Amino acid sequence: MAAAPVPAATAAQDVDVRRSRRRLRTVTAYRENGRTVVLIPARFTAAQEAEWVTRMLARLSAQDRRRRPGDADLAARAVELSRRYLGGLAQPAAVSWSANQNTRWGSCTPADRTIRLSTRLRGMPSWVIDYVLVHELAHLVEQGHGPGFWRLLEAYPRTERARGFLEGFAAAGQLPVSEDDPPGQRDGAS
Repeated sequence: MAAAPVPAATAAQDVDVRRSRRRLRTVTAYRENGRTVVLIPARFTAAQEAEWVTRMLARLSAQDRRRRPGDADLAARAVELSRRYLGGLAQPAAVSWSANQNTRWGSCTPADRTIRLSTRLRGMPSWVIDYVLVHELAHLVEQGHGPGFWRLLEAYPRTERARGFLEGFAAAGQLPVSEDDPPGQRDGAS
């Protein structure tokens, strides 16, 4: 597999195009060390290469947006989750990512109705991010981690699965677990 010259239009985006004689029809793209690698058949013309590089960059960007939603996406998702699982009772004023949450998956300030999610969640499955959002939304209704709070979370169908995922992730990274949850109820979210 030999690297081919990258068209000028894509060079600024750190794209590495690799041609393969074994590859007959398929085109694949992935991220590697901050670069985008596009694998194409060796027989492709320069025009086909440029077309497929553009297509694959668009496809990877769409995947990134799904896996790493922005603040506006989080806010819209929070409104939908509140409606679906909390009867619309939780109405956040703002929802955003936070890079300075190293021991929590999320936090909520009921006084100003703001929710922040740790950027460590980016790239995790959407149902895990949804769980942390529902957890923080529930704090807008029930501020502590009492029985009423946990009853609210029962509405989210993947609560146990998401908590297990986060606990496993934390254990694998030897991350500290939040101490504000009762024993047996620890999930790292607040």
